[in-house]
Amino acid sequence: MKPKIHPKYQTCTAHCACGNTFTTRSTMAKINVDICSACHPFFTGKQKFVDTAGRVEKFSKKFGGTYSFQKTATPAGASAKK
Repeated sequence: MKPKIHPKYQTCTAHCACGNTFTTRSTMAKINVDICSACHPFFTGKQKFVDTAGRVEKFSKKFGGTYSFQKTATPAGASAKK
């Protein structure tokens, strides 16, 4: 490694938005994070409800509420083409 070109790797403190702090190593002296393992739903096991009703209403308005993924039944007497 060339001398004097690499940044100093030091102990730093990371602060989460939830108030949790932990110590790690980085080239930065202080790190601010939005989410950490103490408040992330994957690590805590708590699910956060995300409101998607607005998207469903927009979809229903766009297609008139008649759009479905079910196949329609073939009329009786109609034969299948071979």
